[in-house]
Amino acid sequence: MDPTINAPIAAPSAAYSGIADADHKLTIVLGASDNPNRYSFRTLNRLRDKRHPVIAIGRKKVRVADVDIQTEAPALEGVDTVTLYLNRGNQRDYYDYLLSLNPKRIIFNPGAENPELSILAKAQGIEVVNACTLVLLSTGQF
Repeated sequence: MDPTINAPIAAPSAAYSGIADADHKLTIVLGASDNPNRYSFRTLNRLRDKRHPVIAIGRKKVRVADVDIQTEAPALEGVDTVTLYLNRGNQRDYYDYLLSLNPKRIIFNPGAENPELSILAKAQGIEVVNACTLVLLSTGQF
């Protein structure tokens, strides 16, 4: 996957569904899938159920819930959370992109833990969380 970066997006677009506010955090799902058996699919649906605006990046241009999964990595502003569903090796191509977004936090879901990216993120003041996004959402800790 080639993470091509476009011009910054600050306003709603076809992929940016909803408006971020204190209770609804702009979230990027990296490793998004349209496979109902994948946790990224479940997370994307749960985020939308809870009305969080979502940008989904994955391998295929498909639609899940009301979100178009993009195959390119758009430049964005105001990102609260990045939730990762890629293994450590597949994350390397996204290091610069993720850090350029300057999100408030990065959630490393089980299987996506990455000490190298965690150190880089912490050095930039980004909160690093090793947890399951679905659990965080279901327990009100998101």
